[in-house]
Amino acid sequence: MTPRTEDRPQMTAEEFEELERHAPETVWLEFVNGKIVVKPMPDGNHSEIYMWLLERCMHLRPDLRLHPERGLKTEAYRKGRARADGVLVPKGSLKGKGEWSEATGVLMAVEITSWDHDTARRDRVEKPDGYAAAGIPVYLLIDRDDCSVVVFDQPEDGRYRHEEKLPFGASVKLPDPVNITLDTEPLKEFAD
Repeated sequence: MTPRTEDRPQMTAEEFEELERHAPETVWLEFVNGKIVVKPMPDGNHSEIYMWLLERCMHLRPDLRLHPERGLKTEAYRKGRARADGVLVPKGSLKGKGEWSEATGVLMAVEITSWDHDTARRDRVEKPDGYAAAGIPVYLLIDRDDCSVVVFDQPEDGRYRHEEKLPFGASVKLPDPVNITLDTEPLKEFAD
């Protein structure tokens, strides 16, 4: 049986990488579920949230690094290409890696919602599935739409088996292998 047109990818992952190499610097592209996605550039509050998280990670886990806008091979068979807002890895583990690297060694992927029309589908559905399929142990979603922090963990069969959603202001425990507890009270000031 021939797959339906909507089930076929727009191109191969290799073709996407070639296209992405030639995209203007003002555009970030991702390849999620076989479709090209334009990732919006971060606004000021998005950047401030990232810096808050970076500072917390550096303070609480100096053996780890939170790298911004990292390209990862995701989804089943590493056919997807996601540019995570942040990836938490052991210090030095990205040395020698290319623009789109395997998720091996990534302890946590981070996304901070943007104000674009497809953030709900991309950050809340497609990316958790892609990161789980790649075996990333923890996915942290900082959701500005409803002022919450969502922690996904226990990846199995392309899905996270556990999900915990807490409001901005709560104490959020990031499970093994991250082992960080975040006081998210400061996020309230960046909700807009």
